[in-house]
Amino acid sequence: MKIFVLTFFASCLTILLHAQSGTINGQLLDNENAPVMFANVALHAKVDSSLVKVEVSDEEGNFSFKNLVEGEYFLKASFVGFSDVTRGDLLVQNDSPIDLGVLSFGAEAVDLATATVTARRAIVEVKPDRTVFNVEGTINSAGDNAIGLLRKAPGVLVDNNENITVLSRSGVLLYVDGKRLPLSGEDLANYLRTIPAEQIDRMDIITNPGAKYEAEGNAGIIDIRLKKNENEGANGSLTANATHGEYFRGNASASGNYRNGNLNVFGTVGYNGGTNFNTMDFTSFQNQLELVETNRMERSWDGINYRLGTDLFLGKGHTLGFLVTGRDFTSDNSSANRIEISQQASGSPIDSILVANNTADDSRAQNTYNLNYRFVKEETTLNIDADYGRYRNTSMRMQPNQYFDPGESLVLTEVINTFDTPRDIDIYTFKVDYETKLGSGKLGAGTKFSQVNTANTFLFFDRVDDVDIRNDRRSNQFDYDESVYAGYLNYSTSLGQKWNLSTGLRAELTNATGDLQAFLPELEEDPVDFNYLSWFPSVGLTYQVSQQNTLSLNYGRRINRPDYNVLNPFRNQLSQLSFEKGNAFLQPEIVNNYEIGYTLAYRYNFKLAYSRTNDQITRLIGPSEEDSRANFITWENLATQSVYSFNVSAPIQVTDKWNLFINGSLSHLDNQADYGGQAIVDVQAWTYSLFQQSTFTLPKGFVAEVSGWYSGPGVWGGVFKYDPSWSLNLGLQKKFFNNQLNVKLSAQDIFYESGWTGTSEFNGLVSTGAGNWDSRQVSLSLNYNFGNQNIKSRKRRTGLEAESQRVGGDQ
Repeated sequence: MKIFVLTFFASCLTILLHAQSGTINGQLLDNENAPVMFANVALHAKVDSSLVKVEVSDEEGNFSFKNLVEGEYFLKASFVGFSDVTRGDLLVQNDSPIDLGVLSFGAEAVDLATATVTARRAIVEVKPDRTVFNVEGTINSAGDNAIGLLRKAPGVLVDNNENITVLSRSGVLLYVDGKRLPLSGEDLANYLRTIPAEQIDRMDIITNPGAKYEAEGNAGIIDIRLKKNENEGANGSLTANATHGEYFRGNASASGNYRNGNLNVFGTVGYNGGTNFNTMDFTSFQNQLELVETNRMERSWDGINYRLGTDLFLGKGHTLGFLVTGRDFTSDNSSANRIEISQQASGSPIDSILVANNTADDSRAQNTYNLNYRFVKEETTLNIDADYGRYRNTSMRMQPNQYFDPGESLVLTEVINTFDTPRDIDIYTFKVDYETKLGSGKLGAGTKFSQVNTANTFLFFDRVDDVDIRNDRRSNQFDYDESVYAGYLNYSTSLGQKWNLSTGLRAELTNATGDLQAFLPELEEDPVDFNYLSWFPSVGLTYQVSQQNTLSLNYGRRINRPDYNVLNPFRNQLSQLSFEKGNAFLQPEIVNNYEIGYTLAYRYNFKLAYSRTNDQITRLIGPSEEDSRANFITWENLATQSVYSFNVSAPIQVTDKWNLFINGSLSHLDNQADYGGQAIVDVQAWTYSLFQQSTFTLPKGFVAEVSGWYSGPGVWGGVFKYDPSWSLNLGLQKKFFNNQLNVKLSAQDIFYESGWTGTSEFNGLVSTGAGNWDSRQVSLSLNYNFGNQNIKSRKRRTGLEAESQRVGGDQ
């Protein structure tokens, strides 16, 4: 808990006192004369209606604006369920406070399914169907990337192998702008590193998606939404970032758009480059041997990304859109692997030392194309999307395995291997979504077809006398093709004044084939086929106990299919004694998720959840049967995994200058499996995590930020028990030139405590490990906006739903 003590004192030191000038005070009551707490109260300048300041009413309904410059203002108060209250002609003079007395709200109908209240765009917003992590709203996002931001997102955990879990549940699905990323494992992590934080608007974390959403992803969906300007006329922005930790890295981008009544054209181009590192150290005991392994990986990269789109407003309610995105990156990688080998007996001398210094040249190219048609008329919408994604990855790697004597002065043996491992992925999707009013509610229906073709080539070479000779016993071609045909029905309605119901059913027919093509006839295996029809019901029930108290109940059934990354049985090694391989016989996992939620004042959110997964796909580490000195990582189906979790989030206005957000999670996990012999998984563990962010309004337009997270002990994969870790971050922001230039300075993980340690015990292998990465860093970010930044399009559709529809919805 050290982080929160440090955060508290750092926060207190940041609060500064201001000299008093003009003030406006008042009290908000509802139509029954009860105080309305946590209402938004916005103060605008009369001369141009620009927003001056936003405050939130306290528990007694009181609000106060202080330190106002002289001038004329008008005020607008709002709260879900009530009509807005407006007061104009407010003349502020120094030392002449204005007391508005009691302002009363009038009752108004409210749609609880979409209700949310925020005094400003907070770092985190908790909505009925998702948690929104507003990246653009945090100073400490400067210099980061998508994988780094996920480490900071509430309820999200990124483990030592960069696998992502939500509320302790694995199997989360990653989207970008409503489009599923057909990547996993290292490919996914590397792709996320190429998305700079400066290009990200927000992350939507959806833990229990409804029938409209794709059923894939046991832990739900994380949708990364990129920035998009929707102002009229010509607009643009320039962004540059420089970050220095142990190494330097940076990015720069330019974006622009032009919008009028007939069309909208928008685009972004960016560069991203630098160097980073990570370390992994293990001490392992197996087969009466002790292995002390150290790894240091370094990666230098350069790349460009681009995004170009057009919306054509064809007529009333008709929009045709086209979007093209691309990313091209190259990287030079090196890893130093060293393993000391000795007998397990205490005090035994080192027998030998294996040193494997790997070098690799990688390239990654991604192109996606989207054609979208959208029709809106009153309460009816039709959305049609066609997409194609093309991913091309190459990797050329050299690995000299040198065995030294205990003094590491004499080479005993040397085995040099090289690897050529290209991977091609093509993904095609077509889908239709339709919504219309039916009776007292809304009916939704849709269909989707998706096809993923993956070609994985693994060529293993033995280098003899400087000549690479292909080892056909270790090489293979693995093709994985998957087609999914889906359809859904969804209906939502109000059941009286207090109850709301949303229910749906989705069906998905899956045809998939994993075809391992060996280079030797005796190693050929029959293709592995998957053909099954699955049904995925979902239901959500909301009960409005009172004006400021809401209960919700949600249930959903989901699936997680094994993909190319975990099915391919080829052996990918850090050295001859440390490697990983897939499992061609994995079965899809099925999960049932249950959630109970409680919301107080549309602001404080509590969630209790339970999930049970059959055939949980998990990562295990065990000893090799081929070499008593070697161990490897593979994927297996657990019999069951049960997770109980509790989550709470609370935005708190401590003072008029200090806004605090707190999110906490508590989970209990139970993993069970029996593979025979010593290969038994029987692991239970409690884990918890805390996230906080404090934002301070300082003199002269400065804004300061103190944020941090603390992750308690828990379990990664099937059996790896990890220890606590934490991080504390500081940030400062100032805007110049009429708010057109935004300057952010941030320091990340200033105490360098975000690394990991832990222990794994499985099938006779006991391993203790630790690792770290280039997380302690200082970043400077500049963003300059130009054009008609304050003229919003009259054609702009409001809210998250509109943006979601433009990029093809959330299926």
